[in-house]
Amino acid sequence: QVQLVESGGGLVQPGGSLRLSCSASGSIISFYAMGWYRQAPGKQRELVAVITSGGSTNYKDSVKDRFTISRDNAKSTVYLQMNSLKPEDTAVYYCNAHNRALSTDSWGQGTQVTVSS
Repeated sequence: QVQLVESGGGLVQPGGSLRLSCSASGSIISFYAMGWYRQAPGKQRELVAVITSGGSTNYKDSVKDRFTISRDNAKSTVYLQMNSLKPEDTAVYYCNAHNRALSTDSWGQGTQVTVSS
């Protein structure tokens, strides 16, 4: 099973940018759909963006045109570029690796993103 480690979170002012990274090990992520989820205090975890093994992407409506998910299979890394950040983007962001054939899901430990002035 794949192991995931997120990085790149932090405190940023509204309108600012951050790039999250998710480094994978233990398996070849090219076979996995990779996603970024987030969970704000008192709320359920929600899907933010996903990129399939073929490179297709999908986004939560509220982050479209602001966030971009990408993957570098050679580096076993998935990125989430976040621009024009808003206070409502504040949450712990988690990386997910989903293998449809094996019906497995792996999660990272999460990285905190705080958008505040």
